[in-house]
Amino acid sequence: MLNNKTILVTGGTGSFGKAFIKKVLTKWPNVKKVIIFSRDELKQFEMAQQFQNDKRLRFFLGNVREEKRLIRAFEDVDYVIHAAALKQVPAAEYNPIEFVKTNVIGAENIINAALKCNVKRVVALSTDKAAAPINLYGATKLCSDKLFISANNIKGSKDIRFSAVRYGNVMGSRGSVIPFFMKKKKEGILPITDREMTRFNITLDAGVDMVLYALENAWGGELYVPKIPSYKITELATAIAPECEQKIVGIRPGEKIHEEMITESDSYNTIDLGKYYAILPQRVNWDIEQYLEKFDAKYVQKGFTYNSGTNDEWLSIEEIRQLIVDHIDPDFN
Repeated sequence: MLNNKTILVTGGTGSFGKAFIKKVLTKWPNVKKVIIFSRDELKQFEMAQQFQNDKRLRFFLGNVREEKRLIRAFEDVDYVIHAAALKQVPAAEYNPIEFVKTNVIGAENIINAALKCNVKRVVALSTDKAAAPINLYGATKLCSDKLFISANNIKGSKDIRFSAVRYGNVMGSRGSVIPFFMKKKKEGILPITDREMTRFNITLDAGVDMVLYALENAWGGELYVPKIPSYKITELATAIAPECEQKIVGIRPGEKIHEEMITESDSYNTIDLGKYYAILPQRVNWDIEQYLEKFDAKYVQKGFTYNSGTNDEWLSIEEIRQLIVDHIDPDFN
């Protein structure tokens, strides 16, 4: 799929970008070029050292807020993975316009640059917080999702497909709860926002696989959602530090008790692909019956919701501990 192709990853120095690029370079030795587009030159330098200055890698400094810079970066690019975003929920509540500039205007710039440069595929990363958002971050990502999905309506005769992937908390990613708890473990107290809180959980590897699936299989307009387990925040804390006190500190601005990835309203346009769900646009520009037959897919029941608090699959304390060993810290005990 990726041999002799040029791929660009916005926000490529982040947790997802590093995992995605590592897999691409390993699985597709004949990939033509992988371009990391991001703002921080130090992170780019460190990443180049990490990948031993692999000749297939290119580093491009720029900001998704600047369309002209994106157009220059997208020259001769086949596929774009859009992972760049401002993500911290509390920061969004206090700096809303900065999140709009990056997450919304940035998305529009990506779309315009991709259309102008004849990119073939664009996959944008979304978040569970974009479903029925109650915080500014989630609202900007929902807007971004809508922009990418609707971009399929303005491509004209161009051979380009836009799609998005939406998933929950990524294990071990920067700023996520597991590294935070592991750091706080030394202090003997873990701050718990609410004892009832639940979250979806996905590994970086599974997130990368989902993007690759979208890259290969999207017809244009799908918003993919993985079938993944949930955990209770109290059980996560117990798995990481059973000896620590769990202190209730209250919910931060913009947080939910439970996360949702498919709302009841989405259910009318959601199909079950087996490993994933896909929320389809209300109007598609391809044959829906042919699509369902090709992927052996079917519509979910009307009124279906996918919520971390009512999920059918849950991680036990022991399963959480094993996942930490497998994906974050092999010396964890």
